[in-house]
Amino acid sequence: MTAVCPACAGIPDIEDMNLAPGLMFSLPTIHCAACIGKIERGLGALNGIISVRVNLSLKRLTVVGQVDPMLIETALSDLGYEAYPLDLESLNKAQDVVGRSLLMRMAVAGFAMMNVMLLSVAVWSGATDATRDLFHLISAMIALPVVAYSGQPFFQNAWRALRVKRLNMDVPISLAIILAAAMSLYETLQGGSHAYFDAALSLTFFLLIGRYMDHCTRSAARSAAKELTALEVQHAQKIMGDLVETVRVADLSIGDEVLIPTGARIPVDGYLISDHALMDRSLLTGESEAIDIKAEAILHAGEINVAAPITMRATAVGNDTSLRRMAELVETAENSRNRYTALADKAAQIYAPAVHLLALGAFLGWVIATGDMRHALNVAIAVLIITCPCALGLAVPAVSTAAISRLFSMGYLVKHATALERLAEVTRVVFDKTGTLSQPSVILPAEMSETDRSVTKALAQASNHPMSRALVLALGDVSAAQVSAIKESAGEGVQAEWHGKTVRLGRGAWLGASFTDLGLKVGDEQALAIKATETPREGCAEAIEALNMPCEIVTGDAERPAKAFAKLLSLPVRANVRPDEKLAYLNGLTEACEHVLMVGDGLNDTAALAAAHASIAPATALDASRSASDIVILKDSFAQLPLLLKIAKLASRLSKQNFAIAAVYNAIAIPIALAGFATPLAAALAMSLSSITVLLNSQRIRFAE
Repeated sequence: MTAVCPACAGIPDIEDMNLAPGLMFSLPTIHCAACIGKIERGLGALNGIISVRVNLSLKRLTVVGQVDPMLIETALSDLGYEAYPLDLESLNKAQDVVGRSLLMRMAVAGFAMMNVMLLSVAVWSGATDATRDLFHLISAMIALPVVAYSGQPFFQNAWRALRVKRLNMDVPISLAIILAAAMSLYETLQGGSHAYFDAALSLTFFLLIGRYMDHCTRSAARSAAKELTALEVQHAQKIMGDLVETVRVADLSIGDEVLIPTGARIPVDGYLISDHALMDRSLLTGESEAIDIKAEAILHAGEINVAAPITMRATAVGNDTSLRRMAELVETAENSRNRYTALADKAAQIYAPAVHLLALGAFLGWVIATGDMRHALNVAIAVLIITCPCALGLAVPAVSTAAISRLFSMGYLVKHATALERLAEVTRVVFDKTGTLSQPSVILPAEMSETDRSVTKALAQASNHPMSRALVLALGDVSAAQVSAIKESAGEGVQAEWHGKTVRLGRGAWLGASFTDLGLKVGDEQALAIKATETPREGCAEAIEALNMPCEIVTGDAERPAKAFAKLLSLPVRANVRPDEKLAYLNGLTEACEHVLMVGDGLNDTAALAAAHASIAPATALDASRSASDIVILKDSFAQLPLLLKIAKLASRLSKQNFAIAAVYNAIAIPIALAGFATPLAAALAMSLSSITVLLNSQRIRFAE
């Protein structure tokens, strides 16, 4: 479409903008604002890019524009970052509609409550007759639609329970709100001197605060199974004779031949046609080192080809791939964990019927004693309000919110509603090794010149090998040399041409050196050794010692490096453990009455993280692992892990104290209400006071040490 005026010529056509797709990538290795700036500037220079946005907390990149996803992955690799394509449609299926709805209803109830309170003050100040009736009528016009709108979460839940002939905490709540509003409307129409619209609204408002706080802690975690599904490759390069065509992975069939570029994920299960390949299998096994495989070797969906392009033949597609089966494992484990019953729900099973019996007994007792139906109904409403489980409903969410805020300031992001309750019950800790307790690192030799460092970075950036990524990080701001004719040899290393010399980065034997470590060789010069190591994360040893409970390592790594690393921390270790075996081992511990805390970061840990009694993942973990976990460690340290468990136990104690406060309040307030000494408004004020007391008690957790 041609622009009507010259000034409009620089504006993209609307049709073109509508065609610009949104691409999303997981970036597990970003860690600071500098990473964001580097990525946004680097990708912003590509042709066809409209916008680039990086979310540091979610470790996600969103790109809008007409550009090949493979080009973006290559550019990110050149910048030194891992990138995994995500399915935007899968991730957008679940939005927090419930949270927004609760927040809106709470805001409306709070606004209406304050306005009705202003009108009530005028009545309390002595307004009589027509003025009082007018204020009551205005209050009714404000309160009734607000109660009908804001009270829906309670009304709907109560109705669902009643339809199946059960009682839950929302039944007495709904009854109290409806009776308070109905009685107030009756008094208004009869010209009565008392109306309690403010009580109905304040009741609704305070209950919505508790419901929203509870929802915030429950909804933080996205389904890890959805994250795994989103990580599936969406397109593949299908080989058709002499042609290579990009097709949807969903359109691949068993027997199709597929080309896998360097750095790309395997889209389906199959076997290798090429002579050899270097595969990153950390997705399925947790193995930190890339594996050199030969022709006919089995390939699993989700593995990464870290060397030269390869070809494969599909043997399993769709729901039969390894990645999809892992997602099903995680979903099953999550569903099992979500059956955990919160302490407040257990109390509600007893509390709800008791409240109804008390209110009914009060009503019948006063009708028999006085014959005054209006007074008897007022007493019954006061009993319902004064026994309304606001304090009980806030007991756990108030503590959870305070604890979550405290833990966030310490660098721990709590994502699951009942995580603190379950953490307080932990009796054993199971750690993954690679990326969890350990972090790959390289030791650059002191004699390494700036020129050698520059060449090393250029070669490392050309490879997707885990140690190459560690090298890029170790070299930091060193400028990469301009190299050409880059070629990677599977299982050996990468070479290129630089100033007429052949430069190589790889295994010592490949360089013709006597050492076995990683090394650099420039032309005919002597190869320079680069020490590659795995070191424990900061604070690991001290934290494990301070936990004072059984700890062990369960990893997919090979036995020799796993035992060598475990020896550094004096921990028992189980090596060569696959994801299904890890899940089975945790289930076995659970059957043995152990409450297991699982700490892991790999996608191979997701099922175990979801199935464990409680789970933690470091911030460097991929999206699916962080989603499957209850808590994400935002800092690169485990030093405060013992304090985390201490705060969880304190949270459990404070929750029980809050239940005790609610019980004492009811023991004092209920007899007063039954005796007819509390109006519905006084009952609402007493209920609010008990809620405030619970909230203040919950804040004590902020000062725990």
